[in-house]
Amino acid sequence: MNLDARDVASSAEQAAKRISELVCKTPLERSPFFSEKFSADVYLKLENQQRTGSFKLRGASNRLMTLSAEQRAQGCVAASSGNHGAAVAYAMRALDTNGVIFVPEQTSRAKVEAIRNYGGDVRFFGSDGLDTEQHAREFADGNGMFYLSPYNDAEVIAGQGSCGIEIANQLADADVVFIAVGGGGLISGVGSVLKTTNPDIRVVGCQPGASAVMARSIQAGHILDIPSDPTLSDGTAGGIEAGSLTFDLCRQLVDEFVLVSEAEIAQAMREFAAEQQSEIEGAAGVAIAALNHCRESIVGKKVVVIVCGGNISQETLDVSRSL
Repeated sequence: MNLDARDVASSAEQAAKRISELVCKTPLERSPFFSEKFSADVYLKLENQQRTGSFKLRGASNRLMTLSAEQRAQGCVAASSGNHGAAVAYAMRALDTNGVIFVPEQTSRAKVEAIRNYGGDVRFFGSDGLDTEQHAREFADGNGMFYLSPYNDAEVIAGQGSCGIEIANQLADADVVFIAVGGGGLISGVGSVLKTTNPDIRVVGCQPGASAVMARSIQAGHILDIPSDPTLSDGTAGGIEAGSLTFDLCRQLVDEFVLVSEAEIAQAMREFAAEQQSEIEGAAGVAIAALNHCRESIVGKKVVVIVCGGNISQETLDVSRSL
């Protein structure tokens, strides 16, 4: 099934209304530091202030709320590197639904504890996010449960698109938006909304060079099965499910992919922390770091950077400070 951006945008409007009591509208704040650094008007969409600490609650809530009563009663299964799992656990508890959340073996303790704190039943499987997803799907099928994908689901994508609706209302004349990309759910949803409301907006997909599966796949013309190296951006790391809806949406919507180094991610995280007095995770640092690669083209522009999450372990934080 292929999705059209206009259909996604329309579904996102419905999703925004549906999930309004479970998620919060996050601030879009102009950053004096980054605006001066890049000679642009740089605005930070602070999804790190979302409930559960990331944008993932939008998609998870919308998907659970669009399930039938029978599907909810059978329970849900999710696969996650942390944030999607926490969001699913939070939403399941709020909607009185039970389920299981699989995470890769190397998932940070902070993210595992966050899932458990929201009532999630955490189980470990695999070393790559794609391995974990495939196992979770098989588990769901074998137990008659619903598999709630972190990105490969039209209603999840629509839920993430609610972030784009907020941006469009907060800064209608934005010129460029920088969005971290893993499986592509966030950029597919937000990009669909923003391109529909403002076709001239430039959508920049941001990935760590250590795990740039979507960018490499778009370049190749098909989804690649390639390994990822360790990265501070654990929230975007790993492979993409074969036949993912997000692949074609990214081909339609993303004007440019930017790959950043681990040192650049760490620097962006430190700069954000110094200005905002709060820590962000590596995936959010990826989007901020990408500004450096586009500094000439964004001069004088209104730029939005989605700060996608703020959940970071002490171990990862220590690594980021040493780079």
